[in-house]
Amino acid sequence: MSNDPSMAPRVPPGQIVTQKFPVMTAGTPRTASKEEWSLTLDGEVLNPVVLDWTTLNDLPFRDFKTDIHCVTKWSKLDTVWRGVDIDVLVDLVQPSPEARFVLAKADGDYTANLHLGDLTGGQAIVATQFDGKPLEPAHGGPVRLVAPRLYFWKSAKWLRGLHFSQSDYKGYWEKLGYHNYGDPWKVQRYR
Repeated sequence: MSNDPSMAPRVPPGQIVTQKFPVMTAGTPRTASKEEWSLTLDGEVLNPVVLDWTTLNDLPFRDFKTDIHCVTKWSKLDTVWRGVDIDVLVDLVQPSPEARFVLAKADGDYTANLHLGDLTGGQAIVATQFDGKPLEPAHGGPVRLVAPRLYFWKSAKWLRGLHFSQSDYKGYWEKLGYHNYGDPWKVQRYR
């Protein structure tokens, strides 16, 4: 780990840059294989849909290079992901204008609440690859959300659903006292 001052504009206050990719997990869920995996997109949407592995991979993919910041104070710069842009999924399901929030649902009964505006406009993807390889189970494979604008606990591993709503339902960590929004630049770790 380093604390290089030249990295300050890319590193939020109190964070330390690491070259490693630490594994941080709430619980030990049984994760789905690609054959068993599905992603449910529902809630206040015009076209609810369930995507299986093949259907997800038929959607347009893109590379996504970003910095990530963990609430435990590590930051990893220039991470490279590949997956489906959230904007593609939003266009597919067409949320109602009142649906301003998304509850990400994952294996192991994990949830993370996010504002839809923090996911759209090219800011987030549903990733199946990291660093040119299939996403390892330890890092959320086969599929995870990558929403780097917020602390990385919001980027749910083992993603199984995105529920669009006008209500901001608290996620797993938010119920346990973590900040409801989680902006690393404002050091919003805990409420």
